[in-house]
Amino acid sequence: MIGQGAVSATKTSVVMIGAGPAGLLLGRLLGLAGIDNVVLEQRTRQYVEERIRAGLLEHPTVEMLKFAGVADRLESNGQFDDGFELRFEGVRTWVPTADLTGGKQTVLYPQQEVVKDLLRARDDTGQPIVFEALDVALHDSDTERPRVTYRDPDGAEHAVEADFIAGCDGFHGPSRETIPARLRQEFQQDYPFGWLGILADVPPSTRELIYAHHDNGFAMHSRRSPTLSRLYLQVPPDTDAQEVSDRFIWDELQTRLGTQDDWTLAEGPILQKSVTAMRSFVVEPLQHGRVFLAGDAAHIVPPTAAKGLNLAVSDVSVLSEALIARYRGAGEELLAAYSTTALRRIWRAQEFSRHMTALLHHVPGSEFEARLQRARLQNLVKSEHTMAAFSELYVGLPFEGHPERFI
Repeated sequence: MIGQGAVSATKTSVVMIGAGPAGLLLGRLLGLAGIDNVVLEQRTRQYVEERIRAGLLEHPTVEMLKFAGVADRLESNGQFDDGFELRFEGVRTWVPTADLTGGKQTVLYPQQEVVKDLLRARDDTGQPIVFEALDVALHDSDTERPRVTYRDPDGAEHAVEADFIAGCDGFHGPSRETIPARLRQEFQQDYPFGWLGILADVPPSTRELIYAHHDNGFAMHSRRSPTLSRLYLQVPPDTDAQEVSDRFIWDELQTRLGTQDDWTLAEGPILQKSVTAMRSFVVEPLQHGRVFLAGDAAHIVPPTAAKGLNLAVSDVSVLSEALIARYRGAGEELLAAYSTTALRRIWRAQEFSRHMTALLHHVPGSEFEARLQRARLQNLVKSEHTMAAFSELYVGLPFEGHPERFI
């Protein structure tokens, strides 16, 4: 809490709270337009750079990162995919997403690498970023000059005055609370399962992503590098990862990913294991006064369709265009419409994430529902039209924001 002593005060046009993909990319795009901005982050730089998150980038996300000038390493080190493999009842089906969407690819590129690229680009420009900004609080958000206050690790108090605040501070950050409770709606669904994720010291057993439906539960095979594999198992949400034996993990992966042909899953030492709970969340509206929410502060999706990072970039495409338009003298019409515009894509991504989750995960109970699930899987693999519609959503719908119009 900011006290009565001397406060170090600065002024800027836009302050971003949070140095994740949303805050850093927004700062990058504003900087390209010549708009001064400050990023505040409560964690250390080392923590931010090493915070491990998976990254399956949609086609429009890759295009936006290219436009922002931060895609050199992505293009050289990212693993570009033309589709994925779907498995159920021991049968392997190739889903050619690129062929079905006019050549649009997805890219496996970890989120922390995107963050590193954005941080290095910010370093090159000298734009300010404050790590270990503690006790962040927002003030006067419904006035023309809102403020953000924080304390540094030595206890000194600081204030940043800005025209606008972008709340990119995640699900647990303070920004969402600036929307008055009487105006704020929060929609949430929890799922009766989680993901046990492992990092294994073994080369991937296939180049493609594998999504597998099995009566024992969902399984997924991914890759971190030519020598490291990333794999997931559906488990109860309260599972303690450290209590699950490595032997059980490999046995379940062998069973759930198993096929009727001679494909084999290579095993190796498990380096990391953790359990991720699954939920869907959206807040409405995404703005109040001069505060705008983006990324995980505004929405959470289950990881099945890998839409989290991509939705953050989608939000930023809309918000950056609106802010740049305002500073270019085009008025605040786009800013006023930010929430409505961004929510259209958010809810479509939520629907697809829930659909893909329901399609692939086993929920014990009604045999009638289980048979409907198998029918949906059959529809997907047997109908080219169904597969094409699925692929369009998988590789990513076009962004509604176009900051390139003003940069």
